[in-house]
Amino acid sequence: MGLIAQILTLPLAPVRGTVWVLERVVEAAEDEYYDPTPVERELAALEKALLAGDIDEETFSRREDELLDRLDEIQAHRSHSES
Repeated sequence: MGLIAQILTLPLAPVRGTVWVLERVVEAAEDEYYDPTPVERELAALEKALLAGDIDEETFSRREDELLDRLDEIQAHRSHSES
């Protein structure tokens, strides 16, 4: 960018900085939302609860379906992002 263009667009610098920060925040939030690790941990904890007798089969099955659907969503997002 030339000197004249930099001088003319100088008033927009705070806006560009704010947009950059917001983009980084959105990226961090998406990374956290699409991280499969917490879902996998919850699945393991759910199985432990079933084996310990803390929950019944019906509760286990319902929650397991929800978590597996979430993992499918994460996988779909990752495969879409890599394309």
